[in-house]
Amino acid sequence: MSHIQVLLSLIGAWKAKDIDGVLARMHEDIVWHYAAVIAPPLKGKMKARKLLEGLAPQVHDVTWRIFDYAEKGDRLFVEGVDEYVSVNGRLISAPYAGVVEFRDEKIIGLREYFDMGGVDALKSGEPMKEHVRVLIAREPIS
Repeated sequence: MSHIQVLLSLIGAWKAKDIDGVLARMHEDIVWHYAAVIAPPLKGKMKARKLLEGLAPQVHDVTWRIFDYAEKGDRLFVEGVDEYVSVNGRLISAPYAGVVEFRDEKIIGLREYFDMGGVDALKSGEPMKEHVRVLIAREPIS
């Protein structure tokens, strides 16, 4: 499987809220910067499981999409939008860029960069900004 196929299969598992399916694509020694500039990384599958189990009940109708990507060696660079409906029914759209590193066809490093302020604004009920709406209106790769 190519690196992008591994990531897309992980996204498919997350859309189905299949935590074991997500973890099956991760290396035992994963280092996951789920909010790279905001919080320290999670290290290891057990910590990744704990985060996923906490997030799963908070997100509904996940439509995480990848718009573009580039692969170089064991590294995948992606641009996309993590989009879902919150527990209070608000659409949350977080454009992001990410770096995914692989070892033995599993994800061992994941760094996600996004604007938490924009996410918090949407969660509090503020409308989506027009430039964000245009940014995420692109066709995904799959």
